Amino acid sequence: MPKRVLITGAAGFIGSHLCDRFLAEGFEVIAMDNLSTGTLENIEHLFGHPRFQFHHCDVTHYIHVPGDLHYILHFASPASPADYLRMPIQTLKVGALGTHKCLGLARSKGATMLLASTSEVYGDPLQHPQKETYWGNVNPIGVRGVYDEAKRFAEALTMAYHRTHGLSVRIVRIFNTYGPRMRLNDGRALPNFITQALTNQPLTIYGDGSQTRSFCYIDDLVEGIFRLLLYTDYPYPVNLGNPEEITILQIAQEVLRLIPESKSPITFHPLPEDDPKVRRPDISLAKELLQWEPQITLSDGLPKTIAYFRQKLALSTT
Repeated sequence: MPKRVLITGAAGFIGSHLCDRFLAEGFEVIAMDNLSTGTLENIEHLFGHPRFQFHHCDVTHYIHVPGDLHYILHFASPASPADYLRMPIQTLKVGALGTHKCLGLARSKGATMLLASTSEVYGDPLQHPQKETYWGNVNPIGVRGVYDEAKRFAEALTMAYHRTHGLSVRIVRIFNTYGPRMRLNDGRALPNFITQALTNQPLTIYGDGSQTRSFCYIDDLVEGIFRLLLYTDYPYPVNLGNPEEITILQIAQEVLRLIPESKSPITFHPLPEDDPKVRRPDISLAKELLQWEPQITLSDGLPKTIAYFRQKLALSTT
């Protein structure tokens, strides 16, 4: 019988790609999502697959999975500032209550639990690049604190279950990731820029654009997650992301270069509260532990992402 994996947040950007990968690897996939930020369009190609099932479910309430369960990947959470600023309490609840429900289920089933954490646990970092040993610089009562602290609590709770109950756990700290199935109105810099450029709207840069980010293509991230879950028993956080750093202004200019027909100007707006000035992962641990590093460059991944956005925009106007 195929091994069974539960993926929460399965209709989201990353979750849907994980569904694809685990099905391709021969697993039975149980997908859950309350569709607050995910969409069934991301997984509708899987409906009817003999090893796939979807449950419309809010994991902060209750999770029931009959039968054996070998792995749980907890990816349910708003991840864009636009979303968690709109749903602050729900964000805190899925990080706290949702994680608790997943850990309880993992314990009852004897399953391994992988927590999707985030580079946001480092806050506006004073260490650069960020290593897993860095404790971060987070404003717990700022507007972004609802996401940052939800994930920090989720990490603490996951480690408590590991230490107290001997639960097999993994923690992945995900840095900026991009690719097909991102939402047109996601709210983060790269999808914003692509949508704006394709619709001839001004590209909105917050601050002077000198703040930096690093962008990892979705296929590389999924590969790292798969290796962390299946090839190791390492219970502590592992950074996954692309260490190639680029300024926000540079990424806006690159998007415009790849969409030459765009008439969009670049505009500058005040920097939001607690917006990180730098963001770049130290992936030394992932290289050593997983023999993993990103293979897809921005020059390869960005055109694929733009092509997806073109298609989605064309469908939305027909």
